[in-house]
Parts: sequence; structure tokens; C-alpha cells
Amino acid sequence: MKPFAFITFIFFIFLSAFNVSEISKSEFYKVFSAKSEAAIDAMIEKLEQEKPSSLLSAYQGALYMKKADFVKGVNEKVRTFKKGAKLLEDEIVKKPSSTEYRFLRLTVQEHAPKILKYNKDLNADKKAIETGYKDLNPELKKIIKEYTASSKVLKIDDLP
Repeated sequence: MKPFAFITFIFFIFLSAFNVSEISKSEFYKVFSAKSEAAIDAMIEKLEQEKPSSLLSAYQGALYMKKADFVKGVNEKVRTFKKGAKLLEDEIVKKPSSTEYRFLRLTVQEHAPKILKYNKDLNADKKAIETGYKDLNPELKKIIKEYTASSKVLKIDDLP
């Protein structure tokens, strides 16, 4: 019985080493820009199954803030939004030069209700995106360019 247990243990270790189903940026941003609570919940659940990372925490934070739009009750909306804001803000503090994190925060700030007062970093985030844009991968550059079409803060002419 011991050899069987050992082989089973090794098998699970082997499988977990290759269980990397990292979320693609396009997959995340498709859900992030959608107006579907079910899609947001599914993506949050999917992110929770992944190996924790700074990027996944930032993604979860942005999704929770977006999810607050769908939550019933003012207190629950605020609680959900703050949960997401804490996740995203913590990652920005750890990696203030991350253009993607600053882009996530800019998009949320631009659409957050004014009563939440979550719009104090719009100009700083815009500047960080303008500065870091040239170093981004093509997929994220495309996503940001597409966002500029509907943004009141970030315009295509702002990007290098």
C-alpha cells in the first residue's frame, strides 16, 4: 500500500506543477468591460483558483469594484467596492510603476460614482499610462487604445 500512496503523491505533485492556466489579458479585459455580473463572478472564481500573484490581486480588485455596480443595497455596494479598492490599491503601492495597474485604476476612477470620491488619482494615472505605454506588450497596448475611444480622460493622442 505504501508504494501506491507514494506513486499517487508523486502523480499529484507532477500534475500541480503543470496546472498553470494563466488568465489571458484579453480574456480578463473582455469580462472587465462587459456588463455582466455572472461573467464577473465567474472570472473572480477563476482567478481565485490560480496561483496567487500581484497581477491576479489587481485583477480581482478591479473586478470587485466593477461588481459593486450589480450588488443590491448601498452598504453592500460600498463594501464590495472597498474590498476591490483595497486589493488594487495594495498592489499599486507595491508596484507604483505598473502601467497596467494604473490603467485599471484609471478606468475604475473614471466610472466610479462621485459620492465614493474615488477619483483623486486620475491625472497621476493618466501620466503613468502615457509614460509607460511604450514599454507595454502589444496586447495591452491594443486594449488601452480601444479604451481611449470611450474615455473622457485618456485620449489616443495622449499615447506615444
